[in-house]
Amino acid sequence: MVTHVPAEAHGDERGALLSFLAEQRGGIRRSVLGLTGEQATSTPSASELSLAGLVKHVAEVEQMWISMAKGEPPAVVRDQSNWHECFRLVEGESVESQLAYWEKVAAETEDFIRSVPSLDDTFALPAQPWFPPDGRVSMRWLCLHLIRETARHAGHADIVRESLDGRTAFELVAEEQRVAAGS
Repeated sequence: MVTHVPAEAHGDERGALLSFLAEQRGGIRRSVLGLTGEQATSTPSASELSLAGLVKHVAEVEQMWISMAKGEPPAVVRDQSNWHECFRLVEGESVESQLAYWEKVAAETEDFIRSVPSLDDTFALPAQPWFPPDGRVSMRWLCLHLIRETARHAGHADIVRESLDGRTAFELVAEEQRVAAGS
């Protein structure tokens, strides 16, 4: 663990889940700290992953899941024709615009999870071959899934960032703290 997640208030399961999600988001956000747009969009490892692409992907995926739980269409519809755009910036997009979008998505997630009557409430999964027929999941499952998805990509971001300039997650936490302190 690179940062400490403070203990939630007694019995605040939602707060705990949202805090762990925020901690994982922070790992990805820090991965682009101090980089140029060119560095953030570069693909220094054997994969085609870039840090900018990871930021965009996790923001889109989080928004899609929250929309699904609300019974609304996602802001961006992805299919085979445009799936590749989920992991790279396209015309008019920047790291800054994707970070700002993700910040809005994160606020929407927090508001939604805090507003549902119960974490036991469920919503239908889409008809996709990787989901069970007529599958339903709880809001608790949704939170845990978002934590897992974000953590998985935070690990990718660590590797990509180290491949770029050798900076580790621990160094980036220290840098973020220096920036926040204004030094």
